[in-house]
Amino acid sequence: WFSGDDVYMSNENERQEYVLNENGIIFVGNARYIEARGWYYGQFQDLLNICLTMLDLSLYYRQDPAMDVSRRGDPKYVGRVISSMINGNDNDNGVLLGKWQGSFHSHENPSRWDGSVVILQKWRQDNYRPVQYGQCWVFAGVMCTVLRCLGIPTRLVSNFNSAHDVDRNLSIDKYYDSSGRSLNISKDSTWDYHVWNESWFIRPDLGRSYNGWQVLDATPQEQSRG
Repeated sequence: WFSGDDVYMSNENERQEYVLNENGIIFVGNARYIEARGWYYGQFQDLLNICLTMLDLSLYYRQDPAMDVSRRGDPKYVGRVISSMINGNDNDNGVLLGKWQGSFHSHENPSRWDGSVVILQKWRQDNYRPVQYGQCWVFAGVMCTVLRCLGIPTRLVSNFNSAHDVDRNLSIDKYYDSSGRSLNISKDSTWDYHVWNESWFIRPDLGRSYNGWQVLDATPQEQSRG
């Protein structure tokens, strides 16, 4: 609400939606059958201490506590730290482990989650061990809760037929032999859908034309060029 803040939104309707709204819809499925999942963000449900602990457990804080604390007024820095801490792939006590195939019988099937509060509370109750399991919309839902709790306007974005290019040539390559049979030699693929976040803040480091919605993705990433 304060016009001098890096996360200031001038539109009251957008403030109501992207800061104050504790309920939302996440779109999943595929381009021909889009499913709307209800999600309870619950950013005002006594989660602030959990979110602050998340910052204190991060590798950024452990490597340089003074630098980390001094930058917590910078939403782009906080967004980067939180996007790392939502997943538990970096041995940093992250919130969720991802799993996309195999059996879920011994832990929670990602499709059964319908809100962030129970996930964050379970993470705290289990002494900050990653909750099992999450997938892209679960990572994005929890990320939205944490950033809204910390005062950063945040929303979810769903994309269908998402290209996953592994060789950096910006195309999805498929190979066939001379008789037209498919050769399974490319690791490129097209996902049915992917869900990530956008947060609203200014970018003095890049210039005024880059102010506004900024992309953040808490789903575990694959390394690119090391």
